[in-house]
Amino acid sequence: MGKRVAVVGATGAVGCQMREILESREFPVDSIRFLASERSVGQTVTFKGKEHKVEQLTEDALKGLDIALFSIPKALSKRFSPVAAANGCVVIDNSNAFRMDPDVPLVVPEVNAHEIARNKGIIANPNCSTIQMVLVLKPIYDAAGIKRVVVTTLQSVSGAGYRAICELKDQTREILDGKPPTIKLFPWQIAFNVIPQIPQSDAFEDGGYTTEELKMVYETKKIMGDDSILVTATTTRVPVFYAHSESINIETRRKLTADRARKILAKAPGVKLVDDVASQKYPLPVDAWNRDEVFVGRIREDNTVKRGLNVWCVSDNLRKGAALNAVQIAEYLL
Repeated sequence: MGKRVAVVGATGAVGCQMREILESREFPVDSIRFLASERSVGQTVTFKGKEHKVEQLTEDALKGLDIALFSIPKALSKRFSPVAAANGCVVIDNSNAFRMDPDVPLVVPEVNAHEIARNKGIIANPNCSTIQMVLVLKPIYDAAGIKRVVVTTLQSVSGAGYRAICELKDQTREILDGKPPTIKLFPWQIAFNVIPQIPQSDAFEDGGYTTEELKMVYETKKIMGDDSILVTATTTRVPVFYAHSESINIETRRKLTADRARKILAKAPGVKLVDDVASQKYPLPVDAWNRDEVFVGRIREDNTVKRGLNVWCVSDNLRKGAALNAVQIAEYLL
């Protein structure tokens, strides 16, 4: 039977991907609503060949729904998610409003789908960088355990929304034309640069970490179900439009060779192995864009520790890092 579905934040970058993925995966929809802020009301979106008017997000608009996919700011999610849940709807929320709430499942279906069953009306979608990392970590964890993870991310500007994409385009054009770049969203020029601060608007936490880095620490522990895993992260914004890259150093509890790790990851759900360095084949953002898999390669043993691996992974942050993961959770709810 079809479900009564809403996409909340329907005109944003992730909301557009949610709409596309619901359609391409033939999610059983009986009726669908597209909700957004007041400035988007009246816009038209197309779903399965039919045009739909974007409606304003209100409490009344959240009545009579089975599943709602939320991609809106944290403050709005905190306000509207409990309303939808109280009306009998299950909210799959892409913000960080509820991720660390012990009563809210934080889910990557290939890793911990069993958590979905304990939802009380809200399920949290993890951070995009965490999602792609735990897909790589899970099969290694199952094979050899994990003691420690050191990760550095190279995150595309699409993770900061449409305005960030436009800023990179505009700055690149300005610099190539010999003009000074116009800085609006990011604290520094992003074109031809790397900014080691995500999100750009938040202050650094105690200890010098950003909130994005701390998300990766705590979300990984919760999703993996193991607080003993040590995680430290450095997150950076790079002048790439789509797809995040990550350099991950993993210290396992039992010895795992690079060859064995390749064989394990080649069979892992949601993961595609691209690791033929002799032919210069390894994961690239341009190849991961608009793809559902997390691409993994450059797998090699860390020669500074007895049980260490170095791994490189790339994933489309708007798809598996957000919209696809949310739709997959919705599929499990069926």
